[in-house]
Amino acid sequence: MNQIKILWVDDEIDLLKPHILFLEKKNYNVTTCNNGRDAVDIFDEGDFDIVFLDENMPGMSGLETLQEMKEKKSSTPVIMITKSEEEYIMEEAIGSKIADYLIKPVNPNQILLSLKKNLDHSRLISEKTSLDYQKEFRKIAMDLSMVNSYEDWAELYKKLIYWEIELENIDDQNMIDILESQKVEANSQFGKFIERNYEDWFDPKASKPIQSHTLFRELVVPELVKKDKPVLFVVIDNLRYDQWKVFESVVNNHYKLEKEVPYYAILPTATQYARNALFSGLLPIDMEKKFPQYWKNDVDEGGKNLYEAEFLTEHLKRLGLNIKQDYFKITNLAAGKKLAENFKALKNNDLVSVVYNFVDMLSHAKTEMDVVKELASDDKAYRSLTLSWFKNSPLLEIIQQAQKMNFKLIITTDHGTINVKHPSKVIGDKNTSLNLRYKTGRSLTYEDKDVYVVKEPKTIGLPTINMSSSYIFTKNDLFLAYVNNYNHYASYYRNTYQHGGISLEEMIVPFLVFQPR
Repeated sequence: MNQIKILWVDDEIDLLKPHILFLEKKNYNVTTCNNGRDAVDIFDEGDFDIVFLDENMPGMSGLETLQEMKEKKSSTPVIMITKSEEEYIMEEAIGSKIADYLIKPVNPNQILLSLKKNLDHSRLISEKTSLDYQKEFRKIAMDLSMVNSYEDWAELYKKLIYWEIELENIDDQNMIDILESQKVEANSQFGKFIERNYEDWFDPKASKPIQSHTLFRELVVPELVKKDKPVLFVVIDNLRYDQWKVFESVVNNHYKLEKEVPYYAILPTATQYARNALFSGLLPIDMEKKFPQYWKNDVDEGGKNLYEAEFLTEHLKRLGLNIKQDYFKITNLAAGKKLAENFKALKNNDLVSVVYNFVDMLSHAKTEMDVVKELASDDKAYRSLTLSWFKNSPLLEIIQQAQKMNFKLIITTDHGTINVKHPSKVIGDKNTSLNLRYKTGRSLTYEDKDVYVVKEPKTIGLPTINMSSSYIFTKNDLFLAYVNNYNHYASYYRNTYQHGGISLEEMIVPFLVFQPR
C-alpha cells in the first residue's frame, strides 16, 4: 500500500514535532512548511493526499492559502487547524469546502481520526456496511421463511430497499449479488402470498391492507377534514418505494415527514386500473357500472385515464366534502412550468391534486429509446435518473412554493414497476389486452407456474370484456411474450421496466404526509 502523503502548514511547525513523529510511526509521510506562500508552491509541485493548514499565520493567511490551493487542485482535502473560534472564519472555511475544522490544541488521535474520516472513509464505510448486511442477511432469510401478513411483507420490502441503497455505494459485488438473490426469493414468496390471499381482501369482513380504491378515503380525507392547512396531493405516476427513498432528502429540505404508510396497489398494477381507483374510490367493476361514460376496458379505443378529475369530483361529493379543489395532470415540461408559475393563484384552495407523469414516461422510454436504456440500465441507474429529474423538475418548484404558502404535502403513487428479465409464453386471440405483465381475454393459453389466474374477475373487483374473460398476472420478473414472433418479443422487452403484475416493486408503494418546515 502506498504511503499517504501529508502537507502540514503552520508558522509554529516546530512545536508540532510530537504529532508529526506520531503520524510517521503510523506510516504517514509528512512534509512541513511554516508559511502560506511556500506552502502553495510545495503543494503545486507535490502530489499530496491531504493538507493540514493553520489559519493564523503571518503574511499569507490560512484562508488565502486555502483559496489558492483550491484553485490549483480542488479535489485535495484540506483540514483547517486554528486557535480561533470566530464564527466568520469557520463560515469562510466551510464555504471554501474544507474537509474538516479542528480547534487548537489538537491531540494526535484527533488528527488520526480526521485522516481516517477523509481518506479511509469509503473503505471503512464499505467494510462496515458489508459486515452489517452479512449479519442482517440471516435475519432477512429467517423472516422470508415466516412472513405471512401484508404488514410483514411491507416491512420486509422496506428492509430490502434499505440494504439495496446502502450496498449500492460500496465496492463489494458479492454482497450486492447476495441481496439480489434475496430480492428474487422474496418476490417468489410474495407471489405465492398474493395468490393465497388477494381474493380474500375483497371480503368486507376480512382484514386487508389499504389499497388503491380505499387510499383517498382512509388516508387523504383525514388530512382534509383537519382544515388546519390546505393540502397539496401529489401522485407521481409509477413511483417505486426505492425511487422515493433517493429523493426523500431533497423534499426534507422543505418539509418534515409526519406519516409514512406503505399501501398496496390493486391488480392489475396498471395506470388505468390503479390510478382511476385511487381518484374514484371505486373498484374497476364499480367504475364501469356507475360511470360507463368515463371507464374504458383494455380493448376499448381511446385514452384510459382521461377522467380522473371527474372521478375525484364525484368521489368528494359521495364523501360529503364541500371543498374548493383543483386537479392538474402534468405530462410534459411546459405544463409543469406553467403550474409552477401559477401556483400562487391556488392559495385559497383546500385541495390541489397534481398527477405527475415523468417516471411513467421514463419507464416507457427505456423500452423504446437506446439512450434511456443506457442511462437506466439497472435499478441503481434508474434511481439515479429519477433523482436527477426530481432535483431539476418543476415539481420541486411547486413543492417549494407550497411550503412557502403553508400547504401540507402528500406524496404517493398509483403503482410501481419492475425490471423484467425472463419471457413467459402466452397465446391469446385478437381481443386480448396488450400489457406485458397481465392479460385479459378469453381462450388464454399460458404457463401455469408463471401466473396468478383469476377466472372470475368480479371476485377481485374487475370487469370482464365478455362472459368468458379471465385475467392472468405474471409473478417475479417475468413478462408475457406471444408464441408468434417469440424471439423478437423476448429480446426487445428483456431488461425493460413494466407494470401490471405481481411483485413487491409494483404492489407495495409509498404514501407520505409532510408538514411544512
